[in-house]
Amino acid sequence: MKNIYITMLFALFAQFAFAQNTLQGTINSKDDQTPLEQVSIYFPQLEKGTVTNADGYYEINNLPLGKFKIVISFIGFQTYSQTVEINSTNTQLSLDLAPSAIEMEEVIVSTPFHKLQRENVMKVERTSIKDLKSTGAINLSEGITTIPGVESVSTGVGIGKPVIRGLSSNRVLTYTQGIRLENQQFGDEHGLGISDAGIESVEVIKGPASLLYGSDALGGVLYLNPEKFANSNDIEGDLNLNYFSNTQGYNGNAGFKASSEKVKFLLRAGGSSHVDYKTGNDERVTNSRFNEKDLKTGLAYQLSHFKTELRYNYNNSELGIPEEIGEQTTSRTAVEPFQDITSHIISSKSNFYFNNSSLQAIIGYTRNDRKEFEDHHHEEEEEEEEHEEEGAALDMKLETLSYNLQYNMPKIGAVETIIGLQGMNQKNSNYGEEILIPDATTNDIGLLATSHIHLNKSDFQIGVRYDRRSIDAEASGTAGEEGFIETVDRSFNSFNIAAGYKLDVSKNFIARLNVASGFRAPNLAELTSNGSHEGTNRFEVGNANLNNERNIQTDLAFEFSNEHFEFYVNGFYNSISEYIYLEPNGTTLDGDAVFLYQQQDANLYGGEAGIHYHPHPLDWLHMESNFSTVTGKLNSNGNLPLIPANNWANTLRFEFNKISESFNNGYGFLTLKSYFAQNKVSDFETSSKGYSLLNLGLGATITISNQPIDLKLSANNILDKEYISHLSRLKTDGISNIGRNINLGISIPL
Repeated sequence: MKNIYITMLFALFAQFAFAQNTLQGTINSKDDQTPLEQVSIYFPQLEKGTVTNADGYYEINNLPLGKFKIVISFIGFQTYSQTVEINSTNTQLSLDLAPSAIEMEEVIVSTPFHKLQRENVMKVERTSIKDLKSTGAINLSEGITTIPGVESVSTGVGIGKPVIRGLSSNRVLTYTQGIRLENQQFGDEHGLGISDAGIESVEVIKGPASLLYGSDALGGVLYLNPEKFANSNDIEGDLNLNYFSNTQGYNGNAGFKASSEKVKFLLRAGGSSHVDYKTGNDERVTNSRFNEKDLKTGLAYQLSHFKTELRYNYNNSELGIPEEIGEQTTSRTAVEPFQDITSHIISSKSNFYFNNSSLQAIIGYTRNDRKEFEDHHHEEEEEEEEHEEEGAALDMKLETLSYNLQYNMPKIGAVETIIGLQGMNQKNSNYGEEILIPDATTNDIGLLATSHIHLNKSDFQIGVRYDRRSIDAEASGTAGEEGFIETVDRSFNSFNIAAGYKLDVSKNFIARLNVASGFRAPNLAELTSNGSHEGTNRFEVGNANLNNERNIQTDLAFEFSNEHFEFYVNGFYNSISEYIYLEPNGTTLDGDAVFLYQQQDANLYGGEAGIHYHPHPLDWLHMESNFSTVTGKLNSNGNLPLIPANNWANTLRFEFNKISESFNNGYGFLTLKSYFAQNKVSDFETSSKGYSLLNLGLGATITISNQPIDLKLSANNILDKEYISHLSRLKTDGISNIGRNINLGISIPL
């Protein structure tokens, strides 16, 4: 009898441990009940999904018990988003999707509750990398400028960093693989430092996100979503190649991924190479060339109540720093001055699913090796042997260990709540002959709680957070001599809140109001700089007594959409206390103008507005227009530096999902983007003239012998306009931006 009981216990345990909780059903068109193939069925919280087969049937196995949000989406149909309960080994869900000419909605990952855009209290911009690349963008920094309210501070075409509503550098936090991207991002000439290969989509939070992400998210967040693993029991591969006429540039990447029910794997490798870019005046900008190598890989293991994944990204970039229009060459080898930057990004994400609650643990490690080679060292060593290899003038290694724990509490009525613990340990080490910032250790820790309350026609979201950052920097140099940096031992604290309200005024009209505070602790450069910054031709002097930047931003947004017309208007007012900025004092050292770090209260205000019209019955035709404006003022009535010019983009676009059996997903666009004159400039900037750029693009999927091939052609600055962007770091040297650039691209799924 005892053996029988033991046998029964083992049988029950096996049934619990290995029970295959399954969701299955069929998806049809509501119009004619035709089965829909390749419909995406996805659980955002579980990060698990599948697609329907030719009969409209789908099946997802190995699901945990509980209530989870499911999103069912297909191009040309309304996106379905509801909570389903998995309460048995076989749950059924069949749907009829209604046709819609409005673009397919996607889940927003950068906000804590993983909702569709229309369900979010906070307005978040999302765009796919595929759409960005269809515009002919050379890199990710250029591509995101198609998002209203987002621009880029650029040094040629190889170096760029995001500007969100007038704020950039350490005021905008970048996330990739679910962790902070830390790469000495404080400098204007320090680029984004990540390849778009292996990135699925970009999300932009335009406003303080310190509640969710801590310090450095005072101005917003650029959230990069890595490509998903393959669906269960599926194998995928692809090859992507691009050519750019202006820089004689090429980039390419190839990917492979395979998944069983429990184990998933992916690998993607790529690279790019560009010569000096050519301006609209048919002159090449010397040493604007750049090269990049990139590798991304991931491994995941998933059970019904547990999922873990490990991702790794290696990136090496060799970036020329242009200073003049000199020798006209098509060499791809950087000459001094140039940067050699290597990044290693490792992230581990684990999810534990309980009855109607879950725990997520993300641990990340990044190492950024930044080397800068300066040409002036040759003069000092001209007596040395001709072929002796010269070391880097600047050699910094930044290592960051970060952690992020979030617990999704059981839902109580209409209230969803998340509590979290976040932090990082960061070390900067110097190995070169020059010291830009000293050896230092930074420690962060933050506690947060946020709740989403869903009512019948409205939603509330409220949250609180406390952060502490400590910076311990070692002394560098000799006291009394030029370049000496004193010891810094500072701690910064901040308490932040955020509150938002979304009202469904009608079926087609949504209003949002958000008020949030944010903060940013001064970075090492602002606290400790005392020397020439070769990349900017400035002698920068830090201020060890700087205080936290703090802000309160109010956002008001209205959106209207029906089957054929969409309209939105977003306005914001951002009040920043103790804003940190650079100001020249009128003197020079070593031939460079001396700039001091100062603090003063500041205000930024502006917004974005846009329309999207696709007239009936011409659902294939789209007319889009958007306008962005931002003004930045110091309390002394001076203007903030690097404020983007007002701009207005108008696009005529067409789309044909099915043209013939061998010709599908056709599209084309013609865009005129106009930048207005920027005359509201800081004391050490000059005004910028207005200009307009005409761009076009075409693309389609053709099928040859059952092999689909995606082709695209785009041409930016078709009229070869000579212009200088207000956000170009080469503006002070009178160097123009890139001229006409034609991009040819091909993608082959394998």
